[in-house]
Amino acid sequence: MNSLLIHNIGLLAGVREHSQVLKRVGLKELPALTDAWLLINDGRIAAYGTAHPTHLPDTYRRLDAHGAVILPAWCDSHTHLVFAGYREGEFVDKLQGMTYAEIAARGGGILKSARLLGETPEDVLYENAKERLDECIRLGTGAIEIKSGYGLTVEGELKMLRVIRRLKENAPIPVKATFLGAHAVPDAYKDNRNGYIDLIIDQALPQIAGQKLADFIDVFCEEGFFTPEETIKICRAGQAHGLTPKIHANQLHRSGGVQAGIAVTALSVDHLETMGKEEVDALKSSDTIATALPGAAFFLRMGYPPARDIINANIALALASDYNPGSCPSGNMNLVVSLACIQMKLLPQEAINAATLNGAYAMGLGHDVGSITPGKRANLIFMRPIPSLAFLPYAFGTNCIDRVMVNGEFLES
Repeated sequence: MNSLLIHNIGLLAGVREHSQVLKRVGLKELPALTDAWLLINDGRIAAYGTAHPTHLPDTYRRLDAHGAVILPAWCDSHTHLVFAGYREGEFVDKLQGMTYAEIAARGGGILKSARLLGETPEDVLYENAKERLDECIRLGTGAIEIKSGYGLTVEGELKMLRVIRRLKENAPIPVKATFLGAHAVPDAYKDNRNGYIDLIIDQALPQIAGQKLADFIDVFCEEGFFTPEETIKICRAGQAHGLTPKIHANQLHRSGGVQAGIAVTALSVDHLETMGKEEVDALKSSDTIATALPGAAFFLRMGYPPARDIINANIALALASDYNPGSCPSGNMNLVVSLACIQMKLLPQEAINAATLNGAYAMGLGHDVGSITPGKRANLIFMRPIPSLAFLPYAFGTNCIDRVMVNGEFLES
């Protein structure tokens, strides 16, 4: 057995003997030990405690943490990390006053990414995505979900999902794959949207299921994209093939995406920038996780999800990056945590829990990552010397990470 004993830990945060999705009061609680030690066996957390562990064999490899603060690694449950090119030109268009919907209407946005993806060889897509994923891991991400959705043809979507499968097979962290064929209606079907939905259901889904290319199915439920009724139809077709729904909901309008997600027992509804009491009340009576993507709201200069209303209604809240080329070209979860505190008024403990344990549950990985719990992967963030956990979101422009550990081993510098 490969055993590593980390001792002289200043603060070991996110310590839980057992874990579950966190709501309201539980979201505020971030159990921590001071002057702690942590035992890792074969890349997984085995035990922890305080002071010096005199009962453990001297033969264990030992690592002096020199008083470091250690957190569980971030769990990013919503990304579009596989894409063919950035869209900085649209960034300039937005600065000059064009809206997200106007850019999409003239063939930009998702449709532009689809055209670029069709022109890009699969190996190039993989190498570029691997580089982005490596960067995210170095920024502290220890588990990630990645969506398709820039193919918008059967072959294009399969191409993206094959790239995600290669990432899943080769990445040192857990990777979950989501089929998002219903991201937009492609130009070829602009006068036949039912034909495109039939293509997703009758041709894409059987191949995706047959090749075991996806864990989840997602739909962009939004005005000008897919209606609640279409969302439910597509998700139920995905469920028939063993895929769990996750919904893009209520980003630009009160689109009915939240209610559609609840109707299909979605694991999460994501975005939620435009929420009212009706949506909050609907989520209260479900087990669906509300996932906020403050990086997208920041980049698009939109209102932020009503996080306090969500938390006060006893709804589980997660945080994710929405890393994509159009509305959030960043996978930096440290910034996401800061934005959640600064713009959504989350307490530091709430933001950290939402970006770790609840993020893990929002992609079906609560049993494997997201907290310092025996049996879970030793995917950890070692912080530079900081005066308190609050310093992490407070110092939003500072890299507070010293080293990142994945499966009990430090990343090579």
